[in-house]
Amino acid sequence: MNRFCFLLFFLVQSTVFGQVKFARIFSDHVVLQRQKPVPVWGWAKAGEKVKVTLAGQTASTKADQSGKWQVKFTPLEAGGPHTLIAAAKSGNATVNDVLIGEVWLCSGQSNIEWPVSSAKDYEAERQNADFPQIRHFKVEHEVTLKPVDDLQSGDWKLASSETVGDFTAIGFFFAREIHQKLHVPVGILHASWGGSQIEGWISKEAMMTDEELKPYAQNLPETWETADAMMDAKLRKQLFKNASFNPTPEDESKYVSGNADFSNWQEASDPVGQWDWKGLMGFRWNGFMAKEVTIPADLVSKETILSLSENDSPNEIYINGKLRYQGAQNGIRKITLAANTWQEGKNQLVIKLGNMVNTPWFGPGLSGSATDLYIEYNKRKISLSTDWKLMPSFAEKHAYAHLMNNVGTTIYNAMIVPLIPFAVRGTLWYQGETNAGRSFQYRRTFPLLINDWRERWKDDFSFYWVQLSSFGSDNGSNKGSGWAELREAQNMTLSLPKTGMAVSTDVGNPNNIHPVNKQDVAHRLAANALKLDYGMDIPFASPVMDHVEFRDGKAEVYFRHAENGLMVKDRYGYLKGFEIAGDDKVFHYAKAEISGKNVVVYNPKVPNPVAVRYAWSDAPAEVNLYSTDGFPASSFRSDSWPGITVDKKFE
Repeated sequence: MNRFCFLLFFLVQSTVFGQVKFARIFSDHVVLQRQKPVPVWGWAKAGEKVKVTLAGQTASTKADQSGKWQVKFTPLEAGGPHTLIAAAKSGNATVNDVLIGEVWLCSGQSNIEWPVSSAKDYEAERQNADFPQIRHFKVEHEVTLKPVDDLQSGDWKLASSETVGDFTAIGFFFAREIHQKLHVPVGILHASWGGSQIEGWISKEAMMTDEELKPYAQNLPETWETADAMMDAKLRKQLFKNASFNPTPEDESKYVSGNADFSNWQEASDPVGQWDWKGLMGFRWNGFMAKEVTIPADLVSKETILSLSENDSPNEIYINGKLRYQGAQNGIRKITLAANTWQEGKNQLVIKLGNMVNTPWFGPGLSGSATDLYIEYNKRKISLSTDWKLMPSFAEKHAYAHLMNNVGTTIYNAMIVPLIPFAVRGTLWYQGETNAGRSFQYRRTFPLLINDWRERWKDDFSFYWVQLSSFGSDNGSNKGSGWAELREAQNMTLSLPKTGMAVSTDVGNPNNIHPVNKQDVAHRLAANALKLDYGMDIPFASPVMDHVEFRDGKAEVYFRHAENGLMVKDRYGYLKGFEIAGDDKVFHYAKAEISGKNVVVYNPKVPNPVAVRYAWSDAPAEVNLYSTDGFPASSFRSDSWPGITVDKKFE
């Protein structure tokens, strides 16, 4: 390399690696929060002076030893476009088309990640999506064991019919209402991850302040190798009740022996899908799927077809201890089995499989439809669509994908820390489905998260959430409900200042954890913001139980947020969803009548009631109590009897 080329190379490298730059969140089309101090930060050479200008203001600072710099502008009013410039000896960085307006952070799991393209009435909505002053920034999925300084990717998108399909549906519908009523730009800062548990979004520092989470925080892994070993031990404890038990190849050979004991295997009522969502989060490589199949006597002597949905890894299929198929296929598999393969009565069908080949991120498991699993003879079918058992192969080489629920704090480290202290008006949160198995603990973890984020931002910003919708069975109080207990924890968190909640049980889908009506949910969140943040004199909240008085064999329920009265939203005109119990703690469905702003509940079978509940089930689809302002009442209970999740803890 001649001297000129070397000098040119040196100059280019100096520019690339030392040039002043902004944090990724400050990219073209960014929306900055109005009426609050505006922090702006980035990197330059260590010790270098940096001058930053925005909307007529100039701020100067010096990069620290790591090269990071930060300035803070005084509050600005809505407007723009402006240009944001950072200047230093090493060069300049420019952000164009900067607007000042309202910024909301949208976070949680899949129901807030749910895109406009999958929401109700998408084709109509995309025709009402051309709002260049509504902008969306999507934080890509990432987990890290340590907090990171900056995002690796992401940019601001202007809302249009071409782009809006990828926006968070709740975030966009919320932003559109805010924008149309306030006539200011709105930025949607979107950091969510489907299936994530709340503990992944909480900092280690916050966990250390909680007596139940502190032991976990003290033992957080330093490396992914350690994290994988912890996941492995946790999974072995889950399956074998003993974290130190490590099956040998000889142990696992018994799985295909024909007389295996599947009692400790992971249940999978629906066998199709990633094992991540069936209680085996992150496991990769080989594993076993097993099912006991009952065969009638007249089919034993017949040649049959075994149909299985797709897994394109090399498979081994065992029936009653004998290998009946070995190989790999794409698509639905039709395997011909000779007569007398099956025996009359109970049979053990075991499939050994591995990571999907064409889609290796999927890991082990089946794709397609459960209806593709059956045994067939002459158009006669025996369904294999339910009640399978799963078991990873611990004796063989295996690994763990680094996903959102492997290790607590890791989503916070990678997806929230790089956003701090970007100024926002508040947060919209929709999460809890993954925590419904330990809802009682959510009374601690949810307020902990809110206080944690406010502390990290040094801003007591507004925090509004969606109460869990309806999904699953309408099981009632005598069976108990983890989802109802989590809704209760969400109700209790309203005791924190500057919080609000959108009740969504009436727009849920008992058969789908992802209801597509995001418009009503977003409107209810927007009502909170328009009232509490923007001072509009409007109804904004669902009726929430305040207290209950018991007298004369009846329970009278008093509500908050029912100032204008209550109503039945039902063509039959009578209230549903109330239960009442006496000292025996046995609940009976009860009659309920509106009395002004209260509800009177009774049942002749309970002459001396001591407890009343409303909408206390996973999917209270029939409940119909609303305020006359049109907001559905929240589920509640007046008692404090131990629920079904009281002893379930995060570990």
